[in-house]
Amino acid sequence: MSKTRHLFGTDGIRGLANQDPMTVEIAQKLGQAAGLRFTRGVHRHRVLLGKDTRLSGYMIECALVSGFLSAGMDVTLVGPMPTPAIAMLTRSLRADLGVMISASHNPFGDNGIKLFGPDGFKLSDETEAEIEELMRSDLAGRLAAPDRIGRASRLNDAAGRYIENAKASFPRGRRLDGLRIVIDCANGAAYRVAPTALWELGAEVIRIGCEPDGININEQCGSTKPESLCEAVVAHGAHIGIALDGDADRVLIADEKGRLIDGDQILALIARSWGRQGRLNSAQIVATVMSNMGLARCLEGLGLELVRTAVGDRYVVERMRELGANLGGEQSGHMVLSDFATTGDGLVAALQVLAVLVEEGRPASEVCRMFTPFPQMLRNVRFAGKSPLHAPSVQDARRRAEAELGTAGRLLLRESGTEPLVRVMAEAEDPALVERIVAEMCEAIDSAQVVA
Repeated sequence: MSKTRHLFGTDGIRGLANQDPMTVEIAQKLGQAAGLRFTRGVHRHRVLLGKDTRLSGYMIECALVSGFLSAGMDVTLVGPMPTPAIAMLTRSLRADLGVMISASHNPFGDNGIKLFGPDGFKLSDETEAEIEELMRSDLAGRLAAPDRIGRASRLNDAAGRYIENAKASFPRGRRLDGLRIVIDCANGAAYRVAPTALWELGAEVIRIGCEPDGININEQCGSTKPESLCEAVVAHGAHIGIALDGDADRVLIADEKGRLIDGDQILALIARSWGRQGRLNSAQIVATVMSNMGLARCLEGLGLELVRTAVGDRYVVERMRELGANLGGEQSGHMVLSDFATTGDGLVAALQVLAVLVEEGRPASEVCRMFTPFPQMLRNVRFAGKSPLHAPSVQDARRRAEAELGTAGRLLLRESGTEPLVRVMAEAEDPALVERIVAEMCEAIDSAQVVA
């Protein structure tokens, strides 16, 4: 069987809604193939199906339901819920498969499909390749007989289950009483559950980005556009701000001065807190190639080691499982706390930050600034057609840049797993050098496209 993936990227299948690969036909075929792949034994099989707030979610949901039912799987619908909630509920309810319809932080016009196994973890590359192979085959003779077609139902208490699970991650006996918190849910999947969890723990909650209309998800809000959050924190005199993305698997923080705190700082904060409590399973903290060199130095000072992976929380999780580590994350805000979740969970990570804030009784500007980051710059270069990343001229420019940076800096070039972009990132102690290196690399990539 072929092990090549064409539809699946670094985080499921993703694309512009109603265009290949995010069409009704492909979604239905995926439901059939995934349903057959995860049929085990003679029991009634069940798939848990959630989504974010995109308008196209209705369309993709119906197509997937049709596919799963025709494969003989019962479908349990939970409506708009965070991605980590789907992972948690899949395992909690002993479902055979979990599905989240979301394009995460992408604009509303995009959509995507993420799959979780019965253990609540994202599927391996090999399993995704097997599903794709099934999709390319003739499934007609393998679908359910008329008396084995699945049934669809709705789980009405899904939100309450997830809220209680998230609250259980907060230290027992502590409360958020007296804290004024701004929460920006990006008009996405957590618009009900995240503010409710914070309020039930005692906080005064100021909500923004909590009025989804199907097309405003991630629009000038959430973790990818945190300016509104920072402004709201200052305007309301809040102690802290929390920004989630469209499917709430990532989080960024704003301190009481309206200054942004990224995933690297959050990871360092939780690492220090858990280390002091003896809660770290390993001295190795997992992050990606995008994390700042300042994080590595900070962890080293705490007696910990930074282990880097490819970009994507699924790769962070895989490496954590290999190492037996229980803490990892990404600079973008994916925080994986395996004591509580099998994938990135923005709300649970935010609660860990709030726990430190409550314990230390100091302002977020003091508590959450764990290190001074190296000057770092990231730019995206869009391309059409074949990626220019491997062009000889680009590779020559890369070698020159790396030689100039030496061991005191880093250059990273990588293709986005979800968009036709080359991401160019450099960091070093000299900000002028960083800016020049990035500019030269972007120019080399643009020039290679013209030549091609």
